[in-house]
Amino acid sequence: MPTPPPDQIRVPNRRSRHDIPPDPPKKEADLARPRRRTSHVRRLLLALVCLFVVLPLTLILLGRFVPIAVTSYMLQSPTRPVQHQWVSRTRIAESARRAVIAAEDQKFWDHHGFDVEAMQKAYARNQRGGRVRGGSTISQQTAKNLFLWPGGGYLRKGIEAGITVAIETLWGKDRILEVYLNSAEFGSGIYGVEAASQHFFGKPAAQLTPAEAARLAAVLPNPRKWSVSSPGSYVQSRAAWIQRQMGYSGRRPPVEDAEPAPPPGEVIPDDDEDPPAFAPSPAAEPAPTRPEPDPEPAAEPPASSDAPKAEPLSEPELDAPQPVPLTPATH
Repeated sequence: MPTPPPDQIRVPNRRSRHDIPPDPPKKEADLARPRRRTSHVRRLLLALVCLFVVLPLTLILLGRFVPIAVTSYMLQSPTRPVQHQWVSRTRIAESARRAVIAAEDQKFWDHHGFDVEAMQKAYARNQRGGRVRGGSTISQQTAKNLFLWPGGGYLRKGIEAGITVAIETLWGKDRILEVYLNSAEFGSGIYGVEAASQHFFGKPAAQLTPAEAARLAAVLPNPRKWSVSSPGSYVQSRAAWIQRQMGYSGRRPPVEDAEPAPPPGEVIPDDDEDPPAFAPSPAAEPAPTRPEPDPEPAAEPPASSDAPKAEPLSEPELDAPQPVPLTPATH
């Protein structure tokens, strides 16, 4: 076969990479999608930081000086309208301060927001399968009442711990106790010691007696079921125990004076549970009657005149009351 002339030879079309046309440009919408996703994530993180860090810290700083008129638990109360009236610490009886410390947190002046021993006991009890009120301190309860919601979960407990550290640092013990007494629930829809004192006793909180303050503190674990005005036998026994812890009973409380156990079938709600809604409770149990005095022993025959006469025994003096301390112990 004859070879064709060079001008007739067909060479394959070989293009360099520089001759290959570039890919068509991406649309503007395709380029904006990754930027939009990043912007949404940043906004979400910023909103979470503002909600759980900036807002609580701002409110805590204001709460150090400004009376707190409303709390998270008041807004979630099933009873409407709620009863609440803020009063300063100078208008709250000392007996009310001692009563809540004796009832809820006897190490209040010593810890820094958390009672580690009480938490360990609660954990050990739960490991054994029993139910126990959590080891929440007054500081933790104040943080929960002001900002959080009923129920458990690690998220809520973590936020509660952070707020507790903040108020312990920024407020101090006296302010925490003042806010707690003005925000705790003493009855269905009755918040604060002033509203409770006016509702149940018809007097301001500054005039509360030790017995009245102990009755108010006795219902704190379950204020929507237990009654201050018509206390049952358990509430009465718990109020008496609180008075002994306060130091107003006339004698020093025994070394081991355990808190009275609730009657069979009575469940004290956990700190992480929402108290049951108010329901009319049955008639109050009658107060326990005093036992009949023992008969006087028969008089012993007179001793012979020759025996030495024994000196009469004087009645032992009552021990001075040992109140719950209102200020931290100095070391």
